[in-house]
Amino acid sequence: MIRVVVDDLASFAADALVRPATTRLDPTAAALRRVEIAGGEQFQNRIRLNRELAVGGAVVTAAGGDLPAEFVIHAIIRSETEPVTRGNVARAWLSTLHQAQEWEFVHLSAPPLGTGAGNLTLEDSAEIMATVLHAHRGSAQFPEQVSFVVERPEDQQVFEAALQRAVS
Repeated sequence: MIRVVVDDLASFAADALVRPATTRLDPTAAALRRVEIAGGEQFQNRIRLNRELAVGGAVVTAAGGDLPAEFVIHAIIRSETEPVTRGNVARAWLSTLHQAQEWEFVHLSAPPLGTGAGNLTLEDSAEIMATVLHAHRGSAQFPEQVSFVVERPEDQQVFEAALQRAVS
């Protein structure tokens, strides 16, 4: 089941939540700070790195704190020198879905990846995520459920339209 909900990612229950991040696991948008706050010190300690990760990759950590998800999948969409691009978002989202398959996460919650000032439009993010998810679901058992968590009803309409186009 795929659905689009207007909610707060940091308080939305799922097996794992997706957190767009930089190669150093820093948040990519101010709104994602709520995830760090809800995760608390435990979560902050888990996302300290000794080396940078690759753009387009994804890594799983335990969630912690008050986050309702048990795990967080960090989708690496940019670095300090490499900006957000459609290709980076597509690769990071596919890597995220592969992690969900490997860990057998039944329910995944995800915000739009790569949006914000100077990045992708919401429409581009929705199109990429819907298309990649549709292709992934053709050959994968997990995740069984994906909840796209957006901030406004208008964003919900954009994602729902992209999901319809991906299956037609």
